[in-house]
Amino acid sequence: MACSWLAALGRPVIAFFAYFGQTTQLHLDSWRGLLSGKLEYRATVRQMADIGVSSLSIAAVTMIFSGMVIGYHAAIQAAKLGAGGYVGWLVAETMCRELAPVLVSFVVTARAGSAITAELGTMKVTEQIDALRAMATDPVNYLVLPRYVACIVMVPLLVFVGDAVGVTGGYLMALFSPNINSAMYFASIPGNLETWTLLAGIVKSVFFGLIIALVACHQGLTCKMASEEVARATTRSVVYSIMLIYAANLLLTTILFPAR
Repeated sequence: MACSWLAALGRPVIAFFAYFGQTTQLHLDSWRGLLSGKLEYRATVRQMADIGVSSLSIAAVTMIFSGMVIGYHAAIQAAKLGAGGYVGWLVAETMCRELAPVLVSFVVTARAGSAITAELGTMKVTEQIDALRAMATDPVNYLVLPRYVACIVMVPLLVFVGDAVGVTGGYLMALFSPNINSAMYFASIPGNLETWTLLAGIVKSVFFGLIIALVACHQGLTCKMASEEVARATTRSVVYSIMLIYAANLLLTTILFPAR
């Protein structure tokens, strides 16, 4: 009885450490290739377009509606407290601290992260990755590194755009709401929003892009040799990325915004 209980407890623990070790090794191999000058620039630019530019419209739509919703709720509560002139700052603060980094990362995970896993998983199942090894080509340098760099570069850029679009969405709500002073909306932002708040959100997004790249590439490269396993690996990629982004967001928030 005790042995079966220990086995049931030990299996997920061992699986977690194995997964952590594999992704850490993938991260180190990616940096080794980057520092060795093995980065394919054309492939990286192509991945930047696939990951960043193609996700821009979805991220913008997500953030503009999120900004409108936050602006609506902030206006109602601010009106009760007689602080209607601070709605713009409340929306900008919320966007830069939490919403833009997290929501944009979710969009990239759902759209680009899943595509990366599906593409690499299909290559694994059709033995294209084995063919690369047979031709003395490192799959990490050829396949992972461009996607790794593209995620780290493009996710922060998308988050920056998401900040601006989200604040604009709140302003659009201010134009049609009697509870928001649209003239004071943008005026309340410069004097209250700290530069560090904006930069901290960008710092978060760098780590979120790192998570998306590592999880998506790892799931694709370790996909089992069966066509139905590609779909399972893609699902795991999205779920794991979202869970790790939530956990990383908590850790980074406590580090970047310490209690005073």
